[in-house]
Amino acid sequence: MPCLYRFQQPLLLFGKIKIMQKLFLFLLCNVMLAASAQQIFEMPKNAESRVSSFENPNGIKGNGGKTNKTAKGNAFETIKEGETKTLLDINGRGIIQRIWLTVNRSPLMLRSLRLKMFWDGETKAAVDVPMGDFFVFNLGKDVAFQSEFFSSGEGRSFNCYIPMPFQKHARITLTNEGKETCMLFYDVDFLMTAVHTDALYFHAYWTRKWTGKLGDDFEILPKVNGQGRFLGVSVGLNVDSSYGKTWWGEGEVKMYLDGDSQYPTINGTGSEDYLGSAWGLGKFVNRYQGCTIANDSARQYNFYRWHVPDAIYFNKDIRVVIQQIGGGTSNEVQQLFKKGVKLQPVSVAKSDGFLRLFEMENPPSLNDNNYPVGWVNFYRIDDYSSVSYFYLDKPSNNLPALPAASERTKNVK
Repeated sequence: MPCLYRFQQPLLLFGKIKIMQKLFLFLLCNVMLAASAQQIFEMPKNAESRVSSFENPNGIKGNGGKTNKTAKGNAFETIKEGETKTLLDINGRGIIQRIWLTVNRSPLMLRSLRLKMFWDGETKAAVDVPMGDFFVFNLGKDVAFQSEFFSSGEGRSFNCYIPMPFQKHARITLTNEGKETCMLFYDVDFLMTAVHTDALYFHAYWTRKWTGKLGDDFEILPKVNGQGRFLGVSVGLNVDSSYGKTWWGEGEVKMYLDGDSQYPTINGTGSEDYLGSAWGLGKFVNRYQGCTIANDSARQYNFYRWHVPDAIYFNKDIRVVIQQIGGGTSNEVQQLFKKGVKLQPVSVAKSDGFLRLFEMENPPSLNDNNYPVGWVNFYRIDDYSSVSYFYLDKPSNNLPALPAASERTKNVK
């Protein structure tokens, strides 16, 4: 597997590959696999393993566990309302390998805690997100899961395994912007070692939207300028109850790359399709995609997708959105329309294909008794929140600041 934070040059294959070429590629792949396997038992040069915690802030050599005469004196600390704790603040070159922490949990607490990461002396954070959402607890609910980048063994802890390289300096802080005192335990595991000068910097961005006009996409990631790699996204969704039991997930994920304007280069086919599922969405947890919460009665969903084997690179800029489109039978949608629910049909899926309403001169009205029978896809508005994870060729980005805690926690229970 190529290094996640190195920008890869594409491999271009032209025409038919002869048998000898196939054999060469087969041998090359096996050599590469053997080389990667050797890394686990090879000793890198000038590498120093460190862990920062309250028992040894910044992982200073020979300085751990000094409180209480070494008898477990500082396993945790509290963060009062408005207080900030520094989890890491080190100079040098290295890679953060793992972050583990746990706190006294509630949906309000997890959305109120503000996690920030700064690289190489930048004053603007590359990561500025609610702590719970960052660790894929986008709804603040305790759920056990394991994926490529994040895990929670029993739903009570938070683990991140995304490698985060830095060239000169790394700083991580956690601020309590809520109204309840937080009890924090944490480890930041890192390696002080030489890092390639072309290594990309890790970034993360949080956003939320529950209002707007019909037809508005939910912007997962606003336009980011630079060269990098889109790692993926975690999403929390509270479905608007006014739409009843109709399906929310007909919206397509779109990725605008390197100057795309009206139309994207990458365009999906539906929300659950983007997650590698189909025909609705239930609870499942896989290495690269999953849905940790699929509560049809509470109308809540929490899901993720990691682009590891299917890398998404960009050379100039990237923007990622998901359409707010749902679906239901013709009768269901007509009944909602009669009740005054905010919606707009866009197409009708029939056994013989799509009836594209926006391409018709006189599209049928939902008031018509002879409205086409089928599956009606329609614009709607639900409560989306998300964290985008990506690498960039610079230690800071041009994205908006994290909204205030009052906006982040509105209607959160």
